[in-house]
Amino acid sequence: MPPKFNPNEIKVVYLRYTGGEVGATSALAPKIGPLGLSPKKVGDDTAKATGDWKGLQIMVKLSIQNRQAQTKVLPSASTLIIKALKEPPRDKKKQKNIKHSGNITFDEIVNIARQMQHQSLAREFSRTIKEVLGTALSVDCNVDSRHPHDIIDDINNSIFECPAS
Repeated sequence: MPPKFNPNEIKVVYLRYTGGEVGATSALAPKIGPLGLSPKKVGDDTAKATGDWKGLQIMVKLSIQNRQAQTKVLPSASTLIIKALKEPPRDKKKQKNIKHSGNITFDEIVNIARQMQHQSLAREFSRTIKEVLGTALSVDCNVDSRHPHDIIDDINNSIFECPAS
């Protein structure tokens, strides 16, 4: 026999979602169906909440209390970097293995590091900046027309000064 329904209990469900698109209800149903929610309604609400991230993969946190879901978008560093590149939204069914060979400024990297600081395990803000630069390296974009690893080396050698958080 299942436990009694507690209206004050908050359940948290994390989903990987494509921004701006209504996800497959068949994928949502096993996760949120037992909690008493309609997968179609939650899919529509999530698509509306992720409209700014159209075409990008993004984490979504669903907080469910008393059969009401609240959606919160949790962007990753790579998603923030791709959004900072200001590329047009793409259809993932038509364009595969896209290269993000753009250029962003160091100020945007610092802003992304400030947003990601609460998720980072780094003690110092300069190390969070280096984490974001490493992500920019994996996304394959340049920072101020330089390779991200060159900027990491400059930070390590104290040639480049990192701002305080």
